Parts: sequence; C-alpha cells; structure tokens
Amino acid sequence: TFLGATHEVTGSCTFLEVNGHHFLVDCGMEQGVDVFENEPIPVPPSEIETVLVTHAHIDHSGKLPWLYKNGFRGSVYATEACCNLLRIMLRDSAHIQEFEAEWRNRKAQRSGQPEYEPLYTLEDAEGVIRKLVPVSYHKRVPVLDGVDICYTDIGHLLGSGSIEVWMTEDGVEKKMVFSGDIGNHDRPILRDPQPTAEADYVMIESTYGDRYHEPHDTKQDAVQLANVIQRTLDRGGNVVIPSFAVGRTQELLYCIRSIKENHMVEGHDGFKVYVDSPLANEATSVFMQSDYDYFDEEMQAILDSGRNPLIFPG
Repeated sequence: TFLGATHEVTGSCTFLEVNGHHFLVDCGMEQGVDVFENEPIPVPPSEIETVLVTHAHIDHSGKLPWLYKNGFRGSVYATEACCNLLRIMLRDSAHIQEFEAEWRNRKAQRSGQPEYEPLYTLEDAEGVIRKLVPVSYHKRVPVLDGVDICYTDIGHLLGSGSIEVWMTEDGVEKKMVFSGDIGNHDRPILRDPQPTAEADYVMIESTYGDRYHEPHDTKQDAVQLANVIQRTLDRGGNVVIPSFAVGRTQELLYCIRSIKENHMVEGHDGFKVYVDSPLANEATSVFMQSDYDYFDEEMQAILDSGRNPLIFPG
C-alpha cells in the first residue's frame, strides 16, 4: 500500500503485509507545500514490526520518531553509514520540531489559542535511534518470518541503498525491489549506483524520470566554481553558497579542496572557507569516519595518499 510520495516527491512511505506481519519501507516527512496529504498507516504504529530505510534524508526518515512516539517498538534497518547519519539528522529534526512548537506557543499565549504540540520530541528521536539495526551491503538478512532483505549501494547519499525484499507466503516466494532515491553517475565521493540483477516487481523512484541530465564532469565543476570565486574575490566580495547540510556540503568541500590544492584561484591562495552549520559539520565527521567501501576510487586514492578530502588549511 503506497502511503506517500506517489503524487509528490516527499513523504516516502510504503506499507507491506505478509504472513500476518506489517512493515514499512521508509517513513518520511512531507516537506514544502503539501499538494497531496499522505495516507494514514492502515494499522496502529504499535503493530508495525520493522522499518526498512533506504537513506537518511528527512523526506524518507523524518517521521520515524513520530512512529516511535505513537507506539512503534520494532527494528529499523539501514546500512551502517545511514544509521550514523540518522542519529544526527533525527536529533536535528526533533530540535526543529521543539523549537517550532515553542515559537507557536508563544504566539498562541498572546492570542488565547490552544497549545501546539510538536510532531515529536528529542526523547522520541532518541527512542527510535535505539532501534537502529545496521546492515552491510550485499548481505541477505532475515528480518521477519518469510521476509529477507539485501541492500545495494544506489549512490544517492552516504549509506543509501536500494532494498531487495524476498517475501515467502504459502510456499510462494516473490522478490520486490525498492529503489529509494537513485544517484547520478560520476558524482564525487560516492560510488556510482550499482545495478540489481533481477526482481519480480520494482518500485522505482522517478523524480527526474522526465528529463535528460548532461554527463557529469567533476573537474569542470571545479573550473566553474573557481571562476566564480576568482571573480568575486577580485572585486572584494564573499561567495555565499546555500547548501544542503548532508551530501551537497561535502561535495562542495571536496571541490573547494581541489581548487585550493591546484591553485585555481590566483592571488587569493589563502582564502578562508566557513561551514556555518553544526549539522553539516557533524555530517562531515560521519563521512570521514565511514568505511572505505562507501567511497569511489578517486576518494579512496586521496585518503590513501594521506590527504583529507573534505578538510583543508583555511
């Protein structure tokens, strides 16, 4: 049963039932304007036994603490790197929920409105974090009676995966694959998406399914960004880059390190770089503490040379 992200691109959540068991693939928060409201989960959260998380972005994981708040006490499966990102991102999301509730309640007190309750609290986030179960890529793992899973690296975010789900009922086995969000080829840091060999059914992301992407060139990205930095610093200005804290910020740091190492900005070799985000700094630490196997060959080569791909002088 599709509960979210079928008419819009956030709030991913799919409900499955087999052999009397109930479980979810992703439990995401709707973000931005809600054109379509998510469907409610057909059973009480306390009856959900397992959640399989494709990756840590909040539109795929952000309602996990809400699920816990309402009675869920099952296991949450994800890759090890995804679990590490979920720990920081769900806490950050809970802080946002609590801050918004505090702000709304200050306004409500002045206008005599009823008290606003946050979607969930830090305590709820900590509760579901304790339910995380890290798994490895390419390892078939039983999660429920008649249900096995296996993660394949899909290259979208550190620790992201498509999930192969084998379900056996009344002696009949069927294999469903849930793609999660699919990464592009030739992105920095992460490996390219890895294919899945076979399936009976595929539930596939199609956010950009109706457009053509030009081939990606990391070196050309560095040249274009270096030109912007050069032009701006020559005029005495500052370059301000709004960026997602997890994933995109690390790609930018990777690119800026290359620009500095190769002296691509003339006359400003010591230009300073500031990452003004506690969440982005925590996420960068998670990237740097992750296993080599999550990274592409170029990233691994930089690490093998003793250089830090994301942190540099200045």
